[in-house]
Amino acid sequence: MPKSVLVAYGTTNGSTGRIAEAIAEVLSKEGLTAEALPAQSVASIASYDAVVVGGGLYAGRWQKHARRFVRRHRHALAERPVWSFSSGPLDASASERDIPPAPGVKKAMDRLDIREHVTFGGCLEEGAKGWVARMSLRNGKGGDFRDFTAIEEWAGRIATELAGTPGETN
Repeated sequence: MPKSVLVAYGTTNGSTGRIAEAIAEVLSKEGLTAEALPAQSVASIASYDAVVVGGGLYAGRWQKHARRFVRRHRHALAERPVWSFSSGPLDASASERDIPPAPGVKKAMDRLDIREHVTFGGCLEEGAKGWVARMSLRNGKGGDFRDFTAIEEWAGRIATELAGTPGETN
């Protein structure tokens, strides 16, 4: 029976959601049962064998729904393998080097024994919600810096790790 993976995400303008969907698509293609859901819509993770949780970065903090998801489900998350990702840099830096997790994400990683965290480039386009987003766009800081090849490769590594030991997720 295929392992079931939740890809939960916190996003304000949708770009982190698209990353989560790409991760779930790769996991599904690799034979796992995977779905991407907004973090705030997840009532329970009991039916999942593993979890990937991601959030957009805003002023050095994960988007609020990602933070709340980790806090609300911390006990259940501690019982299964978890990976995490952030999206945020509005430049090529995420593709050029490994960006360490934001301090709050690092705390969650340590508490939950998260297997791996990666930061992907972000996306900020016209019509984005929020004053800071609008100011960033006005100052020429927008664009799409998501590297879907890197995202898909990372998801493939997760699938390989989950498939490594039949019948086990740890």
